[in-house]
Amino acid sequence: MLKIKKLVIIGVGLIGGSLAIALRNARVVESIVGCGRSEENLERGVQLGVIDSYSTEVAHAVKDADMVFIAVPLGAMKKVFRQLHGHLPANAIVTDGGSAKASVVQDWIEVFGDDAQFVPGHPIAGTENSGVEAALPDLYRNRRIIVTPTATTVESHLKQVTQMWEACGAEVSLMSVEHHDQVLAATSHLPHMIAFGLVETLAELEEHTEIFKYAAGGFRDFSRIASSNPEMWRDICLSNGPALSAVLDNYIEHLQAMNALIKASDGEALLKSFRVAKQARDDYVDGLS
Repeated sequence: MLKIKKLVIIGVGLIGGSLAIALRNARVVESIVGCGRSEENLERGVQLGVIDSYSTEVAHAVKDADMVFIAVPLGAMKKVFRQLHGHLPANAIVTDGGSAKASVVQDWIEVFGDDAQFVPGHPIAGTENSGVEAALPDLYRNRRIIVTPTATTVESHLKQVTQMWEACGAEVSLMSVEHHDQVLAATSHLPHMIAFGLVETLAELEEHTEIFKYAAGGFRDFSRIASSNPEMWRDICLSNGPALSAVLDNYIEHLQAMNALIKASDGEALLKSFRVAKQARDDYVDGLS
């Protein structure tokens, strides 16, 4: 049975804080230490009962830790790894919540030389909110967690990380690093780019105030993710650039083809395209919920 004596959360926000609460509720962790740049956020984490204590120094926080979860923006991963180097206990397991894996694994190897203590992961869950007050006890319940072991991942470490997420009520899937980045480029990163691009496009129109004033529920639902953290999504775009660029090119081609049908007043072709899209969503999205 999984038992974590000391869990260290580096980055106590929505993702890291929700993991802390879920594991505490599951009674599989004895002590939770938070670490981050904002002492105010960490103090609030203690007040809310998300963490037991905190340190703003990574080296101090990870002393005697047996599980370390890193939930910082992708652009900050390598800096955290450097702060860990030389201070990580030999028996500690490190995992993360980064939404692009190739860049994270590369950063780790450049700092540590191998990934024996590292089990890359990515929880497919979240909201547009951030900070420790956004943490939710059931964020991961019945949600998918992708773990991306490498050729040198220690089997016992993989097992413990898997058990950690399962203790939160999540379903764990294993995937290669490369395949993960391709899948997430299409299913997560592209939708965010579309939402950001749409809202920016409308905001630049002269009549944008009126457009947003009369926006219906569908627009609000679709554009919600454009309220996500801009810095985080900048880092994701840069970290998963090749896969995201490829799927963006494909999407642009489809938009251009649809625009051509509209200009040609080709209703039959548009109807066929819409029916294909509706059927796909009904089969593969609603069918999985």
